[in-house]
Amino acid sequence: MEITLAVKENEQDFIQACIREEEWAQKKLYEKYYSTMYPVCLRYAVDDNEALDILHEGFIKVFRHISKYTVGTSLAAWIRRIMVNTSIDYYRKKARRRTEDIDKAYGAHLDDPGVVSQMAAAEIIASLQELSPAYRAVFNLYVIEGFSHREIAEQLGITESTSRSNLVKARTKLKHLLIAKGAVNER
Repeated sequence: MEITLAVKENEQDFIQACIREEEWAQKKLYEKYYSTMYPVCLRYAVDDNEALDILHEGFIKVFRHISKYTVGTSLAAWIRRIMVNTSIDYYRKKARRRTEDIDKAYGAHLDDPGVVSQMAAAEIIASLQELSPAYRAVFNLYVIEGFSHREIAEQLGITESTSRSNLVKARTKLKHLLIAKGAVNER
């Protein structure tokens, strides 16, 4: 059965169908947002399987909390926030966090901050997946999601200096990975 909805006119009805756990509505929501939310989860994951775990857990949360969505706002943004938070929760459960002092990162810097802009998306994601969970989480939250170090510290339960340190180390490690792969030139 194919269902077509005029989103603006029937968004309330559609959300109500999701709240009532109607399978057709949940399936439509999942199919519509799967392809845009999977890359969000993949940036935080070690591999495709872990990204799928995060994605599916995120959709479970979406369906569990759909009644909290405010009709008329951006459903995609609301779902994306859930996916990012689910990724952070996954990181908290799986990662062993080490608090590292910013002084250890002193002098480590990235000479070419535009390195990432020279690559294809698949190369970037593959390289990000090689970072440790701590570095990957901070890099994603700061560079891609636009969180401040204070917000990252609160989300991950670390200090702001650890967030800064992990970002510097993530960029340095990412640069070395990309040089080793021949994706960028060493300067």
